[in-house]
Amino acid sequence: MSRRIYWLIPDVASARQTVNDLLVARIPVQHIHCFGREGINLAGLHPANVFQTTDVIYAAELGLLIGGTIGVAAGVLVAMYYPLGFESLQWGIVAILGVLGGLFGAWSSSLIGISVPSHRLKRFEAAIEQGEILLMVDVPSLQVKEVEALLQASHPEARLEGEDPDTPVFP
Repeated sequence: MSRRIYWLIPDVASARQTVNDLLVARIPVQHIHCFGREGINLAGLHPANVFQTTDVIYAAELGLLIGGTIGVAAGVLVAMYYPLGFESLQWGIVAILGVLGGLFGAWSSSLIGISVPSHRLKRFEAAIEQGEILLMVDVPSLQVKEVEALLQASHPEARLEGEDPDTPVFP
C-alpha cells in the first residue's frame, strides 16, 4: 500500500534539489512527479503525466459503470421483446450489450475526463498559478514519516500539504 505525499516548493531550482534528495534517499524517479503552471520549464524534473493531472481515470471508471449498466438494461429489453430465433443467443445478448456499453461508456467518458483538471489537485491551483511547483511523491505507507522528516529537515522552504491515503495503483 502506498500513499501520495504533496509538497509545494517555491521555485524550480529548489524543486530540482528536492528531487535529487529524494533520489539519494532511494525513492524511484517514477514515483516522483512535478507539476507547475503552463509555460514553466520543468527540465531535469520528472513531470506529472495526464493521468495525474486530469480526471481521465475517474471519468473512465464512471463511464464503464454507467455504460455497462445501460448496456445490460438494453440487452434485457432486447432479449425479452425481440426474439432472435436462437434460444442460446437470446440471453447472451445481455452480456454482449453490457460489455459493449461498458467499453463505449469508458471510452467516451475518458475523452471528457482528459480535459478536466484533477479533482485531487484542485486545492493547489492558486499556488501553482503563482509559480510554485507541486511535488507528488508516492511512497510505501511505512516510509511516509521518514520521507516527510527528510524533506522538512533539508528543505525548510517547502511546505508539506498532506497526503492522499488512496493513491491509485495506476499510475
